[in-house]
Amino acid sequence: MIAERCPECGFAGTDVAGPDIAGTVHDLVPRWRAALNRLDVRDRPAPGVWSTLEYGAHVRDVHRVFAERLRLMLAEDDPLFANWDQDATAAGERYDRQDPGRVADELADAAAALAAEFAAVRPDQWDRAGRRSNGSSFTVTTLGQYFLHDVVHHLHDVRA
Repeated sequence: MIAERCPECGFAGTDVAGPDIAGTVHDLVPRWRAALNRLDVRDRPAPGVWSTLEYGAHVRDVHRVFAERLRLMLAEDDPLFANWDQDATAAGERYDRQDPGRVADELADAAAALAAEFAAVRPDQWDRAGRRSNGSSFTVTTLGQYFLHDVVHHLHDVRA
């Protein structure tokens, strides 16, 4: 969801222009730090629904995955991104057992790295293309907007 406003979290990717993505990435980190500092960070609100800790670990990894995708888009012509199974990663990496403080620090570090990558995008690079394994096409701009929706939506999921 990029152009339309999300009915759940209220975010629309087109609210953030390409050159503003880096700043927005930075701006979201304090909300994640606060959420990951809650006493109930490990509690699942319902069976089958991730805890704040699990969402935080996922969002940390989303930053890392999208940094790699952005690097590919800037280095290659229309790269095809490897599939990322977020549920398999959550289970395999035991998101539920990770240290919340460490997750917060790693999320902040990953956000700083991704923000730096977006800040370095030249004006002529915002329309460079890339594709997900399911065939969905993105430009550098829409990749950033899609990424931001994911991060904001998960803040909504954890009520932060």
